Amino acid sequence: MIFLHKKGEANCSYLGGECCEKRIFTTSTMSFVGLFLSGAVLFLNSFMLLGKAEAKSVGIFNIFVGTIQIVIPFYLLFHSSQSNWEHYQIAAIFLFGLTYLYVGATLLKNLEGNGLGWFCLWVAIVAAVYTITAILHFHDAVSALTWGMWAFLWLLFFLANTLKMKIENYIGFVAFVQSWVTLTIPALLYFLGVWNSPVVKQVWTSVLILSILSFVVGLFREFSLKRKHSGKELNAI
Repeated sequence: MIFLHKKGEANCSYLGGECCEKRIFTTSTMSFVGLFLSGAVLFLNSFMLLGKAEAKSVGIFNIFVGTIQIVIPFYLLFHSSQSNWEHYQIAAIFLFGLTYLYVGATLLKNLEGNGLGWFCLWVAIVAAVYTITAILHFHDAVSALTWGMWAFLWLLFFLANTLKMKIENYIGFVAFVQSWVTLTIPALLYFLGVWNSPVVKQVWTSVLILSILSFVVGLFREFSLKRKHSGKELNAI
């Protein structure tokens, strides 16, 4: 969903050429609308994971946004330039839409979540490919860091739903941070017309790196607390 283009590629749907001006909705614009909505979903999901929001009410919003993010990419497919890189970007929207629909259905139907976990593992692998592509093809540090963070979050959902690791609080923390630094704020900066400025990109690279460091620190803290808790249980026995 990150707005990408390789230098020198004259794809009007990315660069705002004449044909884009004739189109009401462009891939880049709708992608950032998707980012904005995804920020809201992940924000609510983080509070659900932290035990602050009721699961079924959050599930309804997942279904709502997930449906939008299925309809939008289908529209874009029919009105795209049919280039492989535009399809590449549109496919990313489907990853989010399908995830939200699956999460919403799981919450509303109170499903066990094993299937959702395996799906998240598949998406995490795909997101890792997007991360590598952002590095090798687009040479875009912000996109690479962003996709890497998303891949990590999807992997956490696999660990929690399929392997049944009790890491809901940690996932809630990661989801809360990512809802702002990878979704909501980048979308707002794009709407304000400053997202592609070099200064913003430099600042945001630092923001993402600091966020990743906070995830690492949080992960060590999570395992440290679990180790202490296990030690207390053994002493009690």
